[in-house]
Amino acid sequence: MGIVIGIDVGGSTTKIVGFKKCGEGYERIEPQFVRANDPVTATYGAFGKFTDENGIAIPDIERVMMTGVGSSHVKHNLYGIDCIRVPEFDCIGRGGLFLSGLDRALVVSMGTGTAVVHARLGHETEYLGGTGVGGGTLIGLSKLLVGAEGIEHITEFGSEGSLANIDLRIKDISSPDSAPLNPEMTAANFGNVSDVASKGDVALGIMNMVFETIGMVSVFAARHAGVKDIVLTGNLTRLGFCHEKFDEFNHMGYGVRFAIPGQAQFSTVIGAALLGLDR
Repeated sequence: MGIVIGIDVGGSTTKIVGFKKCGEGYERIEPQFVRANDPVTATYGAFGKFTDENGIAIPDIERVMMTGVGSSHVKHNLYGIDCIRVPEFDCIGRGGLFLSGLDRALVVSMGTGTAVVHARLGHETEYLGGTGVGGGTLIGLSKLLVGAEGIEHITEFGSEGSLANIDLRIKDISSPDSAPLNPEMTAANFGNVSDVASKGDVALGIMNMVFETIGMVSVFAARHAGVKDIVLTGNLTRLGFCHEKFDEFNHMGYGVRFAIPGQAQFSTVIGAALLGLDR
């Protein structure tokens, strides 16, 4: 059948996707993810679940492409199938272009931390840098400051919050007539914390700080690379606030276009499988 499988072994989740030959092209098999702290357990668990639920027999699999920080822990083949390891940055770029339908873009992977790459079809992916601010920051600070243990709790708290009790905005320090910037822009994250700030206010402030940091890093990188399209990928794209925040960015006059494609959380693993097809 000629199925190519991609596996992305991350720090907290492992994702898997497949492409099977269909006529002259390939058909995507819907991606899945599993949670496990041990990368080997997560890899075998994801592989077993994926093949079982999709009725895939081992002889049907042409190759397995692996990427992610945990992929190096899988030192042998999977059930007799050789695993080809591919650089994560290449997978980020390939997946981002595929999901967005673009030939060239800045692709931002928002996972535990954040990575930024310049991707162009037919060219090598260029890693531009990133920031340690990401999902790990969001979860860690929220646990420390508001006692929220997971993304669901953080967003639940944040839905009842107000940034007016947390952040200092341009309009708080400048008159409407003299401010050269959008008055709603943040002048200082957590620079205007109120004595009556609630857990919801703090949770929303943390989310805002994380996404604004990622957004500005992306803007600077896009200007450096001479790119206007910025494709956002990774687990953080599942948050509703992420979509709201970057919609705001698109109206701030930075001269870039942020986009979150469908299935953006699976972009890297899709990129890994596509690199297998390219071979």
